[in-house]
Amino acid sequence: MVASHSPEALLGIAAELLDEASVRFVAGLGAPSAVTKGHNDFATELDLELERTLSAALLARTGIAVHGEEFGGPDLRTGRVWVLDPIDGTYNYSAGLPLTGMLLALIEDGKPILGLTWLPLLGERYAAVAGGPLLRNGAPLPPLQPRTLATSMIAFGAFNVDSRGRIPGRFRFDVLGVLSRLSSRVRMHGSTGVDLAYTAAGVLGGSIVFGYHAWDNAAGALMVQAAGGVVTDLAGKPWTIESGSVLAAAPGVHEELLEMIASVGTGERDGEVSA
Repeated sequence: MVASHSPEALLGIAAELLDEASVRFVAGLGAPSAVTKGHNDFATELDLELERTLSAALLARTGIAVHGEEFGGPDLRTGRVWVLDPIDGTYNYSAGLPLTGMLLALIEDGKPILGLTWLPLLGERYAAVAGGPLLRNGAPLPPLQPRTLATSMIAFGAFNVDSRGRIPGRFRFDVLGVLSRLSSRVRMHGSTGVDLAYTAAGVLGGSIVFGYHAWDNAAGALMVQAAGGVVTDLAGKPWTIESGSVLAAAPGVHEELLEMIASVGTGERDGEVSA
């Protein structure tokens, strides 16, 4: 199998390799921190092991190199590149909380063309090729239908109200406050992969993601689009792998969320979110 094969064929290979890695993923639940990556962020030894193993296997089986969260890799803007997060929701995983998984997307000239989110501890496997349908455990799901914010659960990215980073904590706090008035069903799962997979499947009405890393967002963003959802950044611009945030939701809900965020005012420091 080589890099020129179809996305469907490559999806099949990727699914096989994630299935194989799932055994080790389940066995390693509760792995402690091994590498400190920044404030409240770390990697376990299993993060490193899984990334090495999956990267080598993907390259050998498909001829396509991998850009991983832990070790980096080729530029995602040219050619075909896998982008991998071996353990999404690492804090959950280390604590024994099953809201965690493996995320893998295939990027072609900067655009995701397939995405996979494996949640082995929940017994769920989500995947899609661009254009759909979304597959759950290999079976196609119906497209997302229009719905309303008031009747939807919304996933919300974690925050520290005192953070002064790229999207300040105070802005996130203000968004959360307004959101709580429009939907009492706000959820914080600690895993972008879980949030976006469940948005694609229609379990959640939408997700507000403040992170910008392609290994966190690419697979899920592709799946939401494949399922018929709407994916932009928080300012409503079309989402790309270089976007600084993600707003993904079912039709109808996305429009309401976008209007709500705009009402809060200035967000990201570089002006992505502004009044």
